Amino acid sequence: MNLKHISHLQDYSNCKLFGLAPDNEEIYCFELTNKNGMIVQLTNYGATVTSLKVPATDGKLTDVVLGFDNPNSYIESYNLPSAPYFGTTVGRYAGRINKGRFTLNDKTFELAGNNNGNALHGGNIGFGQKIWDVTDLTNQSVTFHLISENLEENYPGELHVFLTYTLTEENELKLEYKATTTEDTVINLTHHSYFNLNGHDANVLDQEMFIDADKMLETNDESIPTGKFTALDGHAFDFRTAKNCPASIDNSFVINSNVEIAAQLFSPKNNLKMSVYTDQPSVHIYVGGNCFDILKGKENVNYTPVSGICFETQNFPDAPNHSHFPNSVLKKGEEYQQTTIYKFENIN
Repeated sequence: MNLKHISHLQDYSNCKLFGLAPDNEEIYCFELTNKNGMIVQLTNYGATVTSLKVPATDGKLTDVVLGFDNPNSYIESYNLPSAPYFGTTVGRYAGRINKGRFTLNDKTFELAGNNNGNALHGGNIGFGQKIWDVTDLTNQSVTFHLISENLEENYPGELHVFLTYTLTEENELKLEYKATTTEDTVINLTHHSYFNLNGHDANVLDQEMFIDADKMLETNDESIPTGKFTALDGHAFDFRTAKNCPASIDNSFVINSNVEIAAQLFSPKNNLKMSVYTDQPSVHIYVGGNCFDILKGKENVNYTPVSGICFETQNFPDAPNHSHFPNSVLKKGEEYQQTTIYKFENIN
């Protein structure tokens, strides 16, 4: 693909200057629309979704993701004791890696222990803190591109990542990831929007969740997978029958099928439903943290730990250290591919 410099895209009506990074590099925002009136706003800082407005049955738009109004707030959020990662693209490896250590091709790599001595979401400076380039832009899609240098955060290989966001006429936000590497490496990319179908100024506790999973990863007290699985029969986190979102959850669910709906969120208040489709083996569900009781979000809204819920479609956390987990190694000469769809419907 031929890269287009952001400056060459300024003639596009759906590309505008968002602000400046600390080094004065320009950060842009992009707007995707469809015939139904749905609007998705993104920024090349972190290939991040900043706003996702879905029309209700009365035509009123509801912004269903948490976020900030300006790039400085996104940048500063990574200086918090635990960053919220609002709407961002997480990489090079989403989730936790035990003790920040893995062995590949008989060589051990030591990563930054940025979460209780474990590696989390790519390290100290992950993909969400990078300014991505753009390879393509239309009214309904944008493709971001990032080069992660060899040994950046001590991951091997120069990694080239392409992420295309497409807003379809069926009210789907489709995410397509592709990546190649100059050396064998490990990879696990995910999207980290906090969703709230009642709007980003509400809470999620009265919304109903379904997850097509009969087991989840067993974890220790540091949320590191033990290598075992927890059966969900009779468990509080069995969401095969839809029930209200819990106030606190931070678990990876093993998806039963990658051809059916992996998870759903439904709001009885406005009859809006979100269905999650993915070809990944798990969806990590997260509620209840990283808002520090109150965190000031966009439109001057106070976010709390129950303001949103994450559906992080991905490989298993710590997969590089468990041979029976799905493969997390991307070999030189091969291509990583991943597709996730968030579909929105009004249920009458």
